[in-house]
Amino acid sequence: MQEKEFRPELYVVGAGPGDPELITVKALKVIQRTPVILYDNLANKELLDFARADCELIYVGKHPYGDYTAQETIHEIIRDKAFEKGMVVRLKGGDPFIFGRGFEEVLFARELGITTFYIPGITSMQASGFSDIPLTHRAISEGIWVLTGTKKDGGLSSDLRLAMKSNATVVIYMGMKKVHEIAETYIREGRGDTPAAIIQHATHYKEKSGSGLVKDLPAIAERNQLTHPSIIIIGGVVALKDAK
Repeated sequence: MQEKEFRPELYVVGAGPGDPELITVKALKVIQRTPVILYDNLANKELLDFARADCELIYVGKHPYGDYTAQETIHEIIRDKAFEKGMVVRLKGGDPFIFGRGFEEVLFARELGITTFYIPGITSMQASGFSDIPLTHRAISEGIWVLTGTKKDGGLSSDLRLAMKSNATVVIYMGMKKVHEIAETYIREGRGDTPAAIIQHATHYKEKSGSGLVKDLPAIAERNQLTHPSIIIIGGVVALKDAK
């Protein structure tokens, strides 16, 4: 009997910030029909309940500054499973193209002739609205700067100094290891009294947060026991959360 031919496919899918109901309909449909799901640490595990009974579920998570699955290993699994089973869903927390390395996986797959698809997800900074922090407000913020707190070389983005000179809201991903450095940078620039907030596990049942002034970021993190994964939001919009 001739084996069924298939075209290997990779779907890079955003799982959203934490609440499983925030996933898109398009993402849910591919989860329900794929034979393989590679999921990470930030994707809500409840979403796996929608997978078909015979779906192969493979954990490839990365804990910040802890245990992780090497990116090269993830690439190998994508290659092997795509050619073995035809369709692979790479389920990533938030949006896979926003500090998620999703496009790296897309490029790797394309080099092998694997057809790729991208399904966006709600990224964690958008969940700030659940804490009454809008990212923009026409009387306060003229835009948004979205930065990584930890570059590939481990340093803090030099764009932070540019961002703080604008009237834009500053959102920092993966910045909890740099809260002292972030606070000191604002203080040196005379912006230490800028409102700031930290939100951990946004929209998840484990969500917790704290707010105050950017100069006090280390104290806010300690007082509220905030750690990874969190986003840091800096700007006048943070003060709106206490508006009546």
